[in-house]
Amino acid sequence: MIACLGRIVHDSDAESKLDDDVSTIFNSLNLQGSIENGDVSGIASKDFGGLYSVKPLYLIRPSGAEDISRVVKAAAGTPHLTVAARGNGHSINGQAMADGGYVIDMRSTGENHFKLLTVNGSPCIDVSGGALWEDVLRRCVSRFGLAPRSWTDYLSLTVGGTLSNAGVSGQAFRYGPQTSNVTELEVVTGKGDITVCSETQNPELFFGALGGLGQFGIITRARVKLQLAPDMVRWIRVVYAEFEEFTRDAEFLVSQKEDESFDYVEGFVFCNNDDPVNGWPSVQLNPDQEFNPAHLPQTAGPVLYCLELAFHYRNSDQPSTVDMAVSRLVGGLGFVDGLISQVDVSYMGFLLRVKRAEQDAKANGVWDNPHPWLNLFVSKSDIVDFDQTVFKKMVKNGIGGPMLIYPLLRSKWDSRTSVALPEGEIFYIVALLRFVPKGPSVEKKVAENREIVKWCIKEGLDFKLYLPHYRAKEDWKRHFGNQWTRFEKRKANFDPMAILAPGQRIFKRTNQ
Repeated sequence: MIACLGRIVHDSDAESKLDDDVSTIFNSLNLQGSIENGDVSGIASKDFGGLYSVKPLYLIRPSGAEDISRVVKAAAGTPHLTVAARGNGHSINGQAMADGGYVIDMRSTGENHFKLLTVNGSPCIDVSGGALWEDVLRRCVSRFGLAPRSWTDYLSLTVGGTLSNAGVSGQAFRYGPQTSNVTELEVVTGKGDITVCSETQNPELFFGALGGLGQFGIITRARVKLQLAPDMVRWIRVVYAEFEEFTRDAEFLVSQKEDESFDYVEGFVFCNNDDPVNGWPSVQLNPDQEFNPAHLPQTAGPVLYCLELAFHYRNSDQPSTVDMAVSRLVGGLGFVDGLISQVDVSYMGFLLRVKRAEQDAKANGVWDNPHPWLNLFVSKSDIVDFDQTVFKKMVKNGIGGPMLIYPLLRSKWDSRTSVALPEGEIFYIVALLRFVPKGPSVEKKVAENREIVKWCIKEGLDFKLYLPHYRAKEDWKRHFGNQWTRFEKRKANFDPMAILAPGQRIFKRTNQ
């Protein structure tokens, strides 16, 4: 079995022999799922970023954790094969690829787990690592009137995929990232062991896998905390001309008690012009309203700032009560008079707002364009300098996509997980979400991202890449800082041959 797993055919009969290999390997592994060679569908050789493409030897659609375990153990019996778990293919820099190795399509396991439980008096849901968050949302709300507490903006991502990174959105200031909202995992380690872990059971694997970039194991099941789902959301955007006023209000809101703030706080930068993607038209929530730049002060610069807020309520709440609560919260903010936009939408509609944008982008033919995205965590101590150089100079003309920025609280993150963060209680997530037409401009935008990162390093900013992608080990050491030793030890414990997640380019495959 091991011999046929490691064989790659190069002669003129390669295609037929690969088909034979597929059949042989399938029978040898006794898989309950399916397997195909890496040339058949092509999905495993590309991702959402559209920047890299490498072919795996085989694409495997497992039926569950047992299949995944068999594949990992079989790869361990060869001198060079690696295994990458692929969720919904939303990596940007090839992180879920395996050049000449095995890619496991986790979506085939999406329906394996869905069970409501009560843990220490609080509701939780067991879901598959291959389930999409949008499906978890729909099923939890429709069946139980409950919902997970922490989200990502885009929900067509797998549970295991976001938990392997962090999972951040506008609720994270209150509940922490998604990695702070799970109580138990089932993980297939780099040794092929199927292990249940939690804060009290195999805690090193539990915290290692959370934010671990897939380096220590493949998450096949997660127990996610739930809360009562609201019915409706008052969705609000307010505009600022000055960065200092924007950050002051944003930091104030994320630092308040639950009943003294909004339920969701995000923000973004936009251009002070009529550009349809990055300018004034990108702000208004009500399509019948237009942005009126006459409200802006004469001192307004090339970029403006918008706080995006949400207030949850129930159908039984009186409209006047909702209006009064929202007015009280908005009244304390220092945004530009007259530049406020708000609409009432269903809770499901609000959380699935990016899904509508995806459908529009697909209809316009831009969704499949390359996406050289850059995501960073930047310390509060350096965010003003970042604004002055990056927003006001480097990207002042827009990037062809959203430019997100909003504060997060370090105390809501568990330092035992593998996620690397800047110092200080308040730090900002910055996301430059570019949509770039295919062609020479792609490399140009990638180069611009590199220049931003180089500038951050040169100026000594306290920052970390979110969804990191480095090529050199020294860069990874700098990224993890004093957590690097712990990260290395976890790798040695749970994936000593560096079989898992080769696309991250952190460790090289070994034979021992």
